[in-house]
Amino acid sequence: MSSLIPIIRNAGEGDKQSFSGGGLHIWKLLADDTDGAFFLFQDTMVKDKTTPLHLHPEAHELTFVLDGEIEIQVDGKRDRVRSGGMSFVPKGVAHAFIVISTEARLLTIQSPGAAGQAFYRGASDPALDDAPDIVDIPRLHTAAAQNPRGIKLLGPPPFATAAAI
Repeated sequence: MSSLIPIIRNAGEGDKQSFSGGGLHIWKLLADDTDGAFFLFQDTMVKDKTTPLHLHPEAHELTFVLDGEIEIQVDGKRDRVRSGGMSFVPKGVAHAFIVISTEARLLTIQSPGAAGQAFYRGASDPALDDAPDIVDIPRLHTAAAQNPRGIKLLGPPPFATAAAI
Protein backbone atom coordinates (compact mmCIF):
# COMPACT_ATOMS: atom_id res chain seq x y z
CA MET A 1 0.00 0.00 0.00
CA SER A 2 1.27 3.46 -0.94
CA SER A 3 2.31 5.95 1.74
CA LEU A 4 1.31 8.82 -0.53
CA ILE A 5 -1.57 11.04 0.54
CA PRO A 6 -3.95 13.08 -1.62
CA ILE A 7 -3.03 16.77 -1.84
CA ILE A 8 -5.21 19.62 -3.05
CA ARG A 9 -3.85 23.11 -3.55
CA ASN A 10 -5.85 25.98 -5.03
CA ALA A 11 -4.70 29.09 -6.89
CA GLY A 12 -2.01 30.92 -4.93
CA GLU A 13 -1.53 28.02 -2.52
CA GLY A 14 1.81 26.33 -2.11
CA ASP A 15 5.31 27.17 -0.95
CA LYS A 16 6.26 30.58 -2.40
CA GLN A 17 9.94 30.83 -3.30
CA SER A 18 12.01 33.58 -4.91
CA PHE A 19 14.20 31.84 -7.53
CA SER A 20 17.70 33.30 -7.95
CA GLY A 21 17.48 32.88 -11.74
CA GLY A 22 14.51 35.25 -11.74
CA GLY A 23 10.92 34.31 -11.06
CA LEU A 24 8.43 33.75 -8.30
CA HIS A 25 7.84 30.03 -7.79
CA ILE A 26 4.80 28.58 -6.10
CA TRP A 27 5.70 24.97 -5.33
CA LYS A 28 2.56 22.87 -5.71
CA LEU A 29 4.14 19.42 -5.20
CA LEU A 30 7.60 18.41 -4.01
CA ALA A 31 9.33 15.17 -5.00
CA ASP A 32 8.63 13.92 -1.45
CA ASP A 33 4.90 14.37 -2.09
CA THR A 34 5.06 12.09 -5.17
CA ASP A 35 7.53 9.47 -3.91
CA GLY A 36 10.12 11.01 -6.26
CA ALA A 37 8.04 10.60 -9.42
CA PHE A 38 7.98 14.34 -10.20
CA PHE A 39 7.83 17.85 -8.78
CA LEU A 40 5.55 20.68 -9.90
CA PHE A 41 5.80 24.44 -9.57
CA GLN A 42 4.20 27.55 -11.01
CA ASP A 43 6.63 30.25 -12.16
CA THR A 44 5.76 33.93 -12.70
CA MET A 45 8.33 35.96 -14.66
CA VAL A 46 8.62 39.37 -16.31
CA LYS A 47 9.50 40.35 -19.91
CA ASP A 48 13.03 39.48 -21.05
CA LYS A 49 13.62 37.04 -18.19
CA THR A 50 15.78 34.38 -19.77
CA THR A 51 17.58 31.20 -18.84
CA PRO A 52 21.11 30.23 -19.71
CA LEU A 53 21.48 27.42 -22.22
CA HIS A 54 21.25 24.30 -20.07
CA LEU A 55 20.14 20.71 -19.84
CA HIS A 56 18.77 18.41 -17.17
CA PRO A 57 20.91 15.23 -17.16
CA GLU A 58 18.41 13.03 -15.31
CA ALA A 59 14.94 14.53 -15.75
CA HIS A 60 12.41 15.20 -18.49
CA GLU A 61 10.80 18.67 -18.32
CA LEU A 62 7.30 19.66 -19.35
CA THR A 63 6.36 23.36 -19.28
CA PHE A 64 2.78 24.52 -19.79
CA VAL A 65 2.22 28.25 -20.48
CA LEU A 66 -0.71 29.34 -18.32
CA ASP A 67 -0.53 33.01 -19.36
CA GLY A 68 1.78 35.00 -21.60
CA GLU A 69 4.29 33.96 -24.24
CA ILE A 70 7.82 32.61 -24.28
CA GLU A 71 10.33 31.85 -27.00
CA ILE A 72 12.10 28.55 -26.42
CA GLN A 73 15.19 27.15 -28.05
CA VAL A 74 15.41 23.36 -27.91
CA ASP A 75 18.29 21.48 -29.44
CA GLY A 76 19.12 24.53 -31.61
CA LYS A 77 15.56 25.13 -32.92
CA ARG A 78 13.40 28.08 -31.81
CA ASP A 79 9.63 28.22 -31.33
CA ARG A 80 7.13 30.50 -29.63
CA VAL A 81 4.82 29.04 -27.00
CA ARG A 82 1.69 31.01 -26.08
CA SER A 83 -1.02 30.68 -23.42
CA GLY A 84 -2.40 27.16 -23.51
CA GLY A 85 0.71 25.78 -25.23
CA MET A 86 3.43 23.57 -23.85
CA SER A 87 6.95 22.29 -24.43
CA PHE A 88 8.43 18.91 -23.57
CA VAL A 89 12.21 18.62 -23.31
CA PRO A 90 13.62 15.11 -22.79
CA LYS A 91 16.48 14.67 -20.34
CA GLY A 92 19.89 15.56 -21.75
CA VAL A 93 18.57 17.98 -24.43
CA ALA A 94 19.96 21.54 -24.43
CA HIS A 95 17.37 24.30 -24.09
CA ALA A 96 16.70 27.88 -22.95
CA PHE A 97 13.81 30.33 -23.04
CA ILE A 98 13.01 34.03 -22.82
CA VAL A 99 9.76 35.72 -21.78
CA ILE A 100 8.29 37.64 -24.74
CA SER A 101 5.13 39.02 -23.11
CA THR A 102 4.99 41.61 -20.32
CA GLU A 103 4.62 38.75 -17.84
CA ALA A 104 4.33 34.98 -18.14
CA ARG A 105 3.05 32.27 -15.82
CA LEU A 106 4.30 28.75 -16.43
CA LEU A 107 3.57 25.40 -14.83
CA THR A 108 6.67 23.19 -14.84
CA ILE A 109 6.98 19.48 -14.09
CA GLN A 110 10.21 17.51 -13.97
CA SER A 111 10.27 13.73 -13.80
CA PRO A 112 11.81 12.06 -11.95
CA GLY A 113 11.74 14.73 -9.31
CA ALA A 114 14.59 14.54 -6.82
CA ALA A 115 17.66 15.65 -8.82
CA GLY A 116 16.13 18.68 -10.52
CA GLN A 117 14.22 19.78 -7.46
CA ALA A 118 17.45 19.96 -5.45
CA PHE A 119 18.83 22.55 -7.91
CA TYR A 120 15.73 24.77 -7.91
CA ARG A 121 15.29 24.59 -4.16
CA GLY A 122 18.99 25.27 -3.60
CA ALA A 123 18.73 28.41 -5.74
CA SER A 124 15.64 29.76 -3.96
CA ASP A 125 14.60 31.48 -0.74
CA PRO A 126 11.18 31.99 0.79
CA ALA A 127 9.50 34.83 -1.11
CA LEU A 128 8.99 38.00 0.90
CA ASP A 129 6.56 39.43 -1.67
CA ASP A 130 5.16 38.57 -5.10
CA ALA A 131 7.97 40.29 -7.07
CA PRO A 132 9.14 37.91 -9.81
CA ASP A 133 12.22 39.79 -11.06
CA ILE A 134 15.01 39.12 -8.54
CA VAL A 135 18.13 37.70 -10.23
CA ASP A 136 21.27 36.43 -8.44
CA ILE A 137 23.47 34.85 -11.13
CA PRO A 138 26.36 33.79 -8.84
CA ARG A 139 23.91 31.89 -6.66
CA LEU A 140 22.39 30.22 -9.73
CA HIS A 141 25.85 28.99 -10.74
CA THR A 142 26.60 27.81 -7.19
CA ALA A 143 23.34 25.84 -6.99
CA ALA A 144 24.07 24.26 -10.39
CA ALA A 145 27.59 23.25 -9.29
CA GLN A 146 26.16 21.71 -6.11
CA ASN A 147 23.50 19.77 -8.06
CA PRO A 148 25.11 18.44 -11.27
CA ARG A 149 22.50 15.68 -11.55
CA GLY A 150 19.77 18.35 -11.67
CA ILE A 151 21.18 20.79 -14.21
CA LYS A 152 24.20 21.45 -16.36
CA LEU A 153 24.71 25.08 -17.41
CA LEU A 154 26.10 25.10 -20.96
CA GLY A 155 26.49 28.81 -21.66
CA PRO A 156 24.81 32.20 -21.83
CA PRO A 157 21.27 32.69 -23.11
CA PRO A 158 21.10 32.24 -26.88
CA PHE A 159 18.82 35.25 -27.34
CA ALA A 160 20.13 38.55 -28.77
CA THR A 161 18.36 40.74 -26.19
CA ALA A 162 19.64 38.78 -23.20
CA ALA A 163 22.67 39.69 -21.15
CA ALA A 164 25.30 36.99 -20.77
CA ILE A 165 24.91 34.83 -17.68
